[in-house]
Amino acid sequence: MKLLRFGTTGQEKPGILDSQGKVRDLSALVSDVAGDVLSDEGLQKLRDVDLSTLPEVAADVRLGPCVGHVGKFICIGLNYSDHAAETGAEVPPEPVIFNKWTSAICGPNDNVEIPRGSQKTDWEVELGVIIGKGGRYIDEAEAMSHVAGFCVVNDVSEREFQLERSGTWDKGKGCDTFGPLGPWLVTRDEIVDPHQLGMWLEVDGQRYQNGNTRTMVYQVPFLISYLSRFMSLQPGDVISTGTPPGVGMGQKPAVYLRDGQQMRLGIEGLGEQQQRVVQA
Repeated sequence: MKLLRFGTTGQEKPGILDSQGKVRDLSALVSDVAGDVLSDEGLQKLRDVDLSTLPEVAADVRLGPCVGHVGKFICIGLNYSDHAAETGAEVPPEPVIFNKWTSAICGPNDNVEIPRGSQKTDWEVELGVIIGKGGRYIDEAEAMSHVAGFCVVNDVSEREFQLERSGTWDKGKGCDTFGPLGPWLVTRDEIVDPHQLGMWLEVDGQRYQNGNTRTMVYQVPFLISYLSRFMSLQPGDVISTGTPPGVGMGQKPAVYLRDGQQMRLGIEGLGEQQQRVVQA
């Protein structure tokens, strides 16, 4: 299934994409794409629905972030060997963990704002993992059973704030609009192998990132198990698993986003995002 949320910002309704590519309204059945709806039982109830009986939504409707009530937005740094190389960093001996604040979350096609004072706003296409079943000290062999599905994430980053302003990476990662999610939450049964997915990102039609999740250093089951040693995971938590090479700071010379530019990005089987860059 491809679950989604649609409508005006802050008032999104739950929806689903039917076999014809049309958005259908789920709001008579569930209140949101969140919480218990993301459990195996909750998802099975939606699979059993005849989608043709649900109201069709206008094709030009705004899509919101594909999951609601996100408790934690956890990110993994330097998790692609080829991306670590382009930044001049060593592959870390354990996963690097940082956070994006949930106030950074926005829809897949919403504007991305360059923060005031920013000179180094950058892009990162990433595979997002959405937790469906909570847990703590999760065994790696059981980790995939805790996944509701996957989505596209643009881990928008301000490199000066992140690396040059005294402190953790979080300063440059959690600005408003720095976390587009979607267009869809694609349930895990539709993704045969999350570690064999092509992924790409373009700015104004120029392709900068063209990678594959197979170069991920720490794979999804290990990441879930590892994170659950340090925190409990809850339904709706989002794990953004790192980016392949081609980010702006890795160009020679470095290239950063400017007001008026257009980003377009996608992951095989998970859909595409498109964002206009605007000055805050």
